[in-house]
Amino acid sequence: MARLSLAARQAALEAVQREIRALRMPGLVGPPVHGPPVPSRIFLLGQAPGVHEARLGRPFAWTAGKTLFRWFHGAVGATEEEVRDRVYLAAVVRAFPGKARGGGDRVPSAEEIEASRGFIVRELEILRPRLVIPVGRLAIEQVLGRGVRLEELVGRRVRTRWHGIPMDVVCLPHPSGASAWFKVEPGKTLLARALRALARHPEIRRAFPGRERRTGTAPRGLGRGASPRRCAPTPRGPGETARRARRGNAG
Repeated sequence: MARLSLAARQAALEAVQREIRALRMPGLVGPPVHGPPVPSRIFLLGQAPGVHEARLGRPFAWTAGKTLFRWFHGAVGATEEEVRDRVYLAAVVRAFPGKARGGGDRVPSAEEIEASRGFIVRELEILRPRLVIPVGRLAIEQVLGRGVRLEELVGRRVRTRWHGIPMDVVCLPHPSGASAWFKVEPGKTLLARALRALARHPEIRRAFPGRERRTGTAPRGLGRGASPRRCAPTPRGPGETARRARRGNAG
């Protein structure tokens, strides 16, 4: 696909998202979920929406999201709304898979993953992202292959091609409150290293200019150094998302 203008990218994303909203499949529960059509060069891939995301209609809307956005704030000083405005939020599966018999969210089936794969391919073709951030083992396996170990990938910046698109990949563990991986060693140190890798990446610096210099690169309790200072929220108004995208993500 030829390089699209900013407006054309946004329009193409809106077309994909209309198809996402129309997704229906036995086993998936509730309406499909997607974020805003941000024409960003940063592509964050989650696993699947949960019950609260399905109810609220946006990705990372509950406990895991609060943890994820806290990581971003600690790394680059960005607020949740700034991340949502400047990073394209996607998922391996676009609707809630339901609950597992033993409790917790059900792992999506291969058929459910395949039903959403086409959305990912089209989003990648439109955005041509330079940085992909897979969050959690399921998302990491989609990008880098099955059988990967978090200890081998979290904390590294990997250069690869995914669906024909060359990109950098920085993996993050899943921020679920049920997971202890990132709370104990070696996960704690590897997460801090991954967040430092994000803060240094050129696309993050373009999207959040100057933030890593003000706030440091490790979230509170992860790694050495002073605790990050809170930054004042950025004023927002009509058209702010598009203006931010042109300033930080277009190219």
